[in-house]
Amino acid sequence: MSAPWAPAIGPEVQRRYAAAGFGKPIGLGRRPALLVIDVQYRTVGNTPKPFDEALADYCTACGQAGWDAVARIVPLLELFRARNWPVIYPHVAPKGAHDAGRLGAKVPAIMDIPAKGYEFVADVAPTEADLLVPKKHPSAFFATALVSHLIDLGVDTLVVTGCTTGGCIRSSVVDAFAYNFRVLLPHDACYDRAEVIHQVNLFDIGQKYADVMSTDEALDALAGIGG
Repeated sequence: MSAPWAPAIGPEVQRRYAAAGFGKPIGLGRRPALLVIDVQYRTVGNTPKPFDEALADYCTACGQAGWDAVARIVPLLELFRARNWPVIYPHVAPKGAHDAGRLGAKVPAIMDIPAKGYEFVADVAPTEADLLVPKKHPSAFFATALVSHLIDLGVDTLVVTGCTTGGCIRSSVVDAFAYNFRVLLPHDACYDRAEVIHQVNLFDIGQKYADVMSTDEALDALAGIGG
């Protein structure tokens, strides 16, 4: 299984976690759902381009790293839709002045993102069969109906994609783990604005909360579940 946290996490850190018994695989259940979190133009930029250029589109854009992850989400969507497994889009809706809260204070520019930024990236946009879950905070679970939907759908496993690895992905994975869902995180189908943040969070998530693997490895694992 791939280990995408090098070079941020060296051998000594990995040895410490292994010695403590962390990082054991959880495995998949029988009824997975795919979460596509915040894959909107505001998190990738209007077109593929380097990070600094993408910032000219939106202050929250991650640039090429986001577009690379979008390309890896595509085959996951194809598999889930072919199997009639649930596909769910937790996403941030356009913000009004009443939504500012602490995030508006911490990152004031986020309050000025134009409506285009909140549109879903066309390559991985939802269909009428998919479930939309608006959220106002990093976790897809906090103050949303996501758990109720997952229970109703009989879901036992979440495949989590989108952004950012150190923000909404991490908080959603931790909450999913707390609700006792099995979690699979394809490391190349999620993204952040800095590679070191991406790698460090992947390592910590993989040690404590989820199975972290490549999209190709995830597709192989998911293929073993009955349709």
